[in-house]
Amino acid sequence: MAALAAGLLVLPFTGAAVAATHAPAPAAAGDLRAAPYYMPLDNDPQDIAEAIESSGQRDYIFAFVLAPDEGSCTPTWDGKADQEVATDTAVQAKADAVRAAGGDLSVSFGGYNGIELGAACADSAALADAYQQVIDKYELTHIDLDVEGDDLGDVAGETKRFEAIKTLKERNPELHVTLTLPMTTVGLNEAGKAEIQRAKDIGAEIDLFKIMDFDYGGPGDDMANSAISVAEAFHGQLRELHPEYDDAAAYARTGVILMNGHTDQPSELFTPDTFRALLDYANEHQIGRFSYWALNRDRVCTEEGGWADGKCSSIEQAPYEFTKILAEYQ
Repeated sequence: MAALAAGLLVLPFTGAAVAATHAPAPAAAGDLRAAPYYMPLDNDPQDIAEAIESSGQRDYIFAFVLAPDEGSCTPTWDGKADQEVATDTAVQAKADAVRAAGGDLSVSFGGYNGIELGAACADSAALADAYQQVIDKYELTHIDLDVEGDDLGDVAGETKRFEAIKTLKERNPELHVTLTLPMTTVGLNEAGKAEIQRAKDIGAEIDLFKIMDFDYGGPGDDMANSAISVAEAFHGQLRELHPEYDDAAAYARTGVILMNGHTDQPSELFTPDTFRALLDYANEHQIGRFSYWALNRDRVCTEEGGWADGKCSSIEQAPYEFTKILAEYQ
């Protein structure tokens, strides 16, 4: 995802899901069925305890952990050298607040900007150790790999990443791993398909495939049906890439990420009604996770900003209006 957003794509859905037969279990326990992204140190973050109390939303995805430069396999928040995970106390306090309220969190590695750890760490063993440092620091059972920009299609980097995930799964049997990918109007592009196939070939178990259902150039006057169309396109692709999943299992292994208000694409606009339509879609198909980018944007703008501001939705809305909708999927 970019500093503001992520993208995804779907096709029209064709009907209710059928019962699973031989497919693997949909997801690990505690799979954060509803979880918005939240930048704990960037984009003027809200007090997380106040956000939970006001919205009713308990689970979150904290973003992003990156490398500070291409030569340093050191986990840092937002890729800033003075925000090392090892010495962090600020994000730890927010993680503690989430858990004190009865919630849980995932941490996302990557995003559109910055240097992904996989590009900085020398090999898969070093990368696994870097990921493990974050898992241990925040006592995580969930992590997210947000692969886009120049990391998508980087075969060497992808191989390193999935070898590291395979190692992590052996070390942490309960670890739940999600893979986040950008969409087009017809679902995954060829690089996205190759990413999923490479994880499968390497034997890296991905529990949930999350699609960025925005920033693909959808029509603002019909974003709900457009986003559903993209999600359905992905559904068909996932079943082709993982034929062992039946219809219900493929939906259970899918996460849909929206973006509230204006997105980075001038043609797109997600309103609360758009979110409610996708909530209905999520309920109908029992998808694995309903998410959006980002909690930091779930408020009106108080000063002049760009088309898609990282700190507000750029539309008129009630406080935490989008997060309250998401919370209904819990």
